[in-house]
Amino acid sequence: MADDIETTFHAFIDAGRINGAVICATDTEGHFVYNKALGERTLLSGEKRPQQLDDVLYLASATKLVTAIAALQCVEDGLLTLTGDLSSVAPELAAKQVLTGFSDDGETPILEPPARPVTLEMLLTHSSGVCYHFLTPHIAKWREKFAPPQEGGRLSVEELFCYPLGFQPGTDFMYGPGLDWAGRVVERVMGRTLGEQMQQRIFDPLGITDAQFYPVTREDLRARLVDLNPDDSEAQGRAVLGGSVDINKRGRGDFGGHGLFMSGTSYLKILHSLLANDGKLLRPATVDEMFQHQLSPQATAGHQTALAMWMAGMGRGR
Repeated sequence: MADDIETTFHAFIDAGRINGAVICATDTEGHFVYNKALGERTLLSGEKRPQQLDDVLYLASATKLVTAIAALQCVEDGLLTLTGDLSSVAPELAAKQVLTGFSDDGETPILEPPARPVTLEMLLTHSSGVCYHFLTPHIAKWREKFAPPQEGGRLSVEELFCYPLGFQPGTDFMYGPGLDWAGRVVERVMGRTLGEQMQQRIFDPLGITDAQFYPVTREDLRARLVDLNPDDSEAQGRAVLGGSVDINKRGRGDFGGHGLFMSGTSYLKILHSLLANDGKLLRPATVDEMFQHQLSPQATAGHQTALAMWMAGMGRGR
């Protein structure tokens, strides 16, 4: 199986689709450990710099799992509840109205108040109504017409995701920035940055030393950063450093939905801790509950619809 995996990745590397890859896997007991680095760290400089296992990778949405762990630790500590009203902690989130559509002429948004408060559980399960605009056409339309200009400066979670809810909280599913908001909630109840909280409660217990939201601030990590190579036909065969998703260029604060960087071997430590349910990060009962179905019947139906459309190569929206 390992040979088949490596052959597939080498084919993409040889075709110029990606510059390199780090592949890591293990089992519950830790008896099986597979770590492999393939290809080059960069294609921009013309230098031959082989990919290394300790190279620092942009996790993008794989950040969401780490933020979920941080949020659930706050629940275990009694600082948050999964089903409680978050309005006292995140009033900006509580103030959001629900965008149901536009007037017949397409110019006036139709907004209604949320029928229930947004909860942490909703944020963690993508059922809060907080949506990515690029997956939700009516939110994209509102953003284009009414969102403040977002060019040039660094943006916070509140500024980047300033748009209304895409549906009534708890009634549907849409993949989105709920974990970015959950990260802000963690920061506010803890009184420190999400990165600081993760370092103390997640990274230190697992011996992870290379996880950062802004690795360019550390010289040792900056030297190990891997170029991003977007899946774009115009970029095939050419790594595009940072591209449009370089969080170091546009972010202000720690984005719990997409902002972390770390090595693949370090991320595997987090996955293994959950897989082994070793109690280092969360109580065993909490980990067991993480892998149970959490969506309401309405949101489950929305999840199934979203998956069907994504599998067909489409974004879901109204």
